[in-house]
Amino acid sequence: MSENRPSIVPHRSPYVEEYLSDEEDRPRAYRRPDRRHKRPPVSHRQVPGAVARFSVDQPRGSMESRRDSHEDYDHIDPIGKPRYYYAYESEEDRRYRPRTAYGGGGGRGPPRNPSLVTENPMRLPWTMWMNSNAKNHFVAFIGEFVGTTMFLFFAFSGTQVANIQSNDSENKTTTGADTGFSPQVLQYIALVFGFSLMVNVWIFFRISGGLFNPAVTFAMLLTRAMTPMKFFLLLVAQLAGSIFASFLVSVMFPTTLNVRTTLSANTSIARGVFIEAILTAELVFTIFMLAKEKHKATFIAPVGIGLSLFVAELVGVYYTGGSLNPARSFGPCVVTGVFDREHWIYWVGPAIGACIAVLFYKFIKILEYEMSNPDQDADDKEMKQKEKSPDRV
Repeated sequence: MSENRPSIVPHRSPYVEEYLSDEEDRPRAYRRPDRRHKRPPVSHRQVPGAVARFSVDQPRGSMESRRDSHEDYDHIDPIGKPRYYYAYESEEDRRYRPRTAYGGGGGRGPPRNPSLVTENPMRLPWTMWMNSNAKNHFVAFIGEFVGTTMFLFFAFSGTQVANIQSNDSENKTTTGADTGFSPQVLQYIALVFGFSLMVNVWIFFRISGGLFNPAVTFAMLLTRAMTPMKFFLLLVAQLAGSIFASFLVSVMFPTTLNVRTTLSANTSIARGVFIEAILTAELVFTIFMLAKEKHKATFIAPVGIGLSLFVAELVGVYYTGGSLNPARSFGPCVVTGVFDREHWIYWVGPAIGACIAVLFYKFIKILEYEMSNPDQDADDKEMKQKEKSPDRV
């Protein structure tokens, strides 16, 4: 080994050169020039005829063979990679020239024929309205009208059958205290209302939400789940569906229409308002927690909503007729032409119940109720992963 071999230096200081000038005589550190890749200019070959394009996906070969195969291509990289260039047929096409694909500045692809580019392609002519809010409101209106009609038609039909032997058929009411107390009749009416709501909500909740109730619609408006315009349209659809369902039941069956809701003789107006309010609040809050709050069991929310109405009907039919729905009480009154003096409680009571449900729902949302009882939607696999997590305290 040579004795003159330099020793290994662990850290080498930057090279310093003598930079002399007339103004100052002090050494400066040498700086390498910027070697970052810069975007080269795009080469546009103006030739008539078909557009010729080359890409980096072409097979690599010798530069001579590629020059022979592409006679009119004369821009070859020294490393053997062809550059991108575009040939445009006219000056008009230059306005649609894409960016170069160098240095991440591209991404818009090769040039296209401007006549084939469309902003909003439509499958059929005269279908511009298909992408508008007016069409969506129209679909929701139709769905809510048909859904409310089907829900109340089957509910009224079952109530009609239950009240065939009613003791008060002249007043055409379904209140249990007036028609005669019968647990079988009360259970029958509650079942038909609950199951009818469950089935039709399950059908129509993808179309209009499956509300079928102005009180529920009002609660959704208070939580800003819908716009005032949609609220008005759904309200009209629900009232129209109730009237139409009552009319169908009155003309299709030979028995008297005994589906109106009235207060029992021993129930005061104040009690009637609070009974309707509390029962409606329970129904609306059920809809909030099972349908509005999204979770793994949202797809079976109609079952819980129907059971909620079933339980409320078991209590309310005897005292107030179990309305919980202004549209349910409004339709039979229009068809029969009889409006009781206490009819307004079937509007005020459900409205108060909707407000109660909204206030409590917002209250628990502010308190972040999810944190008090977490992992309610987690399955066994997720729970095992959480137990193995190092962040678990």
